[in-house]
Amino acid sequence: MIIFRWIANALAPLTLIGALLAFWYPPAFLIFKHVFLWMFAATMFALGLVLQQAELRHTLREPGKLGLGVLTQYSVMPLLGAAVAWFSGLDPAIALGFVIVASAPGAMASNVIVYLAGGAVAYSIALTTLATFLSPLVTPSLVEWIGGALLPVPFWGMMRTIFLTVLLPLLLGMLLRRLLLSREQVLATAEQIAPAVAALAIVIICSYAVAANQSRIASVGLEVMAWVIAINALGYLIGWNLSRLYGFDHRHKVTLSIEIGMQNAGMGVALALAHFAPETALPGALFAAWSVLTSAGISSYLRWRNTRLS
Repeated sequence: MIIFRWIANALAPLTLIGALLAFWYPPAFLIFKHVFLWMFAATMFALGLVLQQAELRHTLREPGKLGLGVLTQYSVMPLLGAAVAWFSGLDPAIALGFVIVASAPGAMASNVIVYLAGGAVAYSIALTTLATFLSPLVTPSLVEWIGGALLPVPFWGMMRTIFLTVLLPLLLGMLLRRLLLSREQVLATAEQIAPAVAALAIVIICSYAVAANQSRIASVGLEVMAWVIAINALGYLIGWNLSRLYGFDHRHKVTLSIEIGMQNAGMGVALALAHFAPETALPGALFAAWSVLTSAGISSYLRWRNTRLS
């Protein structure tokens, strides 16, 4: 099982390696064109499988804190994405990609990063779960409202895609976990395999998006990357300062900052590829790789800092 643990913990370098390989030799990843939605469904099924309902019940006893977190998730990054779309001067299809990825909170990877950073894991999982349950309605609404002026947005098509690839697999994963509760050894094995499956699926999705946009990255990649870096950094910074305003303790400040700075870029890429031109997926693919790298760096720094202070 060591290999599965290694894959899950190596999401950041694997995402970067996959993106570089996809740019260097696109045909290796273009073969995933017709299955990327299934890949994303696998990540949500894995999340449902490892979701511990006891942790959720504990966190749900603080609805005010949870409500503030979800409200922040669905406001800060969408506003930043809107700012990029409106003021960057990018091609409308690429600008819309920023709106899509900014409107898709709840990255599964954030739960792992929060754990490594010493944050409030139950709070992170609760935010991810609640954001995921809300996403079939809220994400298409935000994309249509913010990005509708750029390109036509298929609201019902996006809602259907999110339901089938996000909500349904999540519920099925939770159901399977419930069925396996009486078989502890099998459940323990599944809990080790699930994060690795999710990590590999995210790597493949993002690598495919890079492969499909190889020529565009060569021409506009640096400009798009600069905007990705900017909104990722602002997400962390605004999330931290808002959590201070909310009166959160240190662990919850760390958690909300990471949750805001990271997005469910896998879902953003999947939606972009399913409903728009390939270039719309470019911001999400670059954001996925960058946000995992930066959040992993933040968690490493916080672990070092905590060790030094203890």
